Amino acid sequence: MARPSRKDDILQAALACFSEHGVDATTIEMIRDRSGASIGSLYHHFGNKERIIAALYLEGVSGYARLVEEGFARADNAEACIKTLVACYIDWVAAHPEWARFILHSRGRVEASEMGEQLREANRLHHGRIDDFLRPHREAGAFRQMPRDVFVSVVLGPAQDFSRHWLAGRTRSDLADCRELFMDVAWEAVRAQ
Repeated sequence: MARPSRKDDILQAALACFSEHGVDATTIEMIRDRSGASIGSLYHHFGNKERIIAALYLEGVSGYARLVEEGFARADNAEACIKTLVACYIDWVAAHPEWARFILHSRGRVEASEMGEQLREANRLHHGRIDDFLRPHREAGAFRQMPRDVFVSVVLGPAQDFSRHWLAGRTRSDLADCRELFMDVAWEAVRAQ
């Protein structure tokens, strides 16, 4: 396995600082100390704290997107595609709870930042790839009729809502233990009757 880059070290240090102290209370100096990077390296890679926040957010959501694409490559029918979306979401959140909490609480900040357009473009590309994978199944009539902008919310909404509660420590059930249930619920919600 390749050694993480200096940029990755800085992002992981930032995530640890944000998790421990909160985004607003974390300083560039705290991130520099935690990562062992020079201040020059930190500014070279990111420029400022807001760019670190945006880069960390974008890297997190791209990790989920990569899981989805890998899963779709193995999915051979409509049901498998829908269940892949849910499984990848739950797997990523369960494997990266601190990152998931950060993403949950930082979206608005990133959208409003100078990196907001980059986030919107990444989301547009990700949703476009999902739509491309699902198009043949949609055209074959595998899914119930609903507006496209509602579809992914119907598929992921229950898993995302439960994940928020799980990340906040408000659930008795473990997220990973509910994976199959949420996959089945998503398929039942969108399959053609």
